[in-house]
Amino acid sequence: PVTDGSRELHSLCAQLEFLLQFDLKEKRSFFGQRKDYWDFLCQGLARCRQEHEGIHFVTSLDKLKTPVGRGRAFLRYCLVHQQLAESLQLCLLDPESLCEWYYARSPFLSPKRRAEILVSLYELDCVTFHLTL
Repeated sequence: PVTDGSRELHSLCAQLEFLLQFDLKEKRSFFGQRKDYWDFLCQGLARCRQEHEGIHFVTSLDKLKTPVGRGRAFLRYCLVHQQLAESLQLCLLDPESLCEWYYARSPFLSPKRRAEILVSLYELDCVTFHLTL
């Protein structure tokens, strides 16, 4: 199993975060706080009208104060519960939402690249992650 001490885990999480932040449009909340991929994930999963346990879990953690921290916790939660590919796929279903959140260079806006990313993420479902949440 992959644990918190694994170098590969840190590399994987950094690459996932880079991918989710790449060409992300700058958006601000009502109070001026910069939105991040966490907000994109929340909105995308909310559109599916499903309450995602990962979102519920992360929002219950009082120590997490920033969207980036919440996003990182969500990625870890999804890796442990083998839900990363499915969760991201749900967020990528709506082309209008993708255009609202990402500029043209984002790989999420290319159907071919999006499919390649999802295939790779589904392969992670075979990996056991034992991470501290």
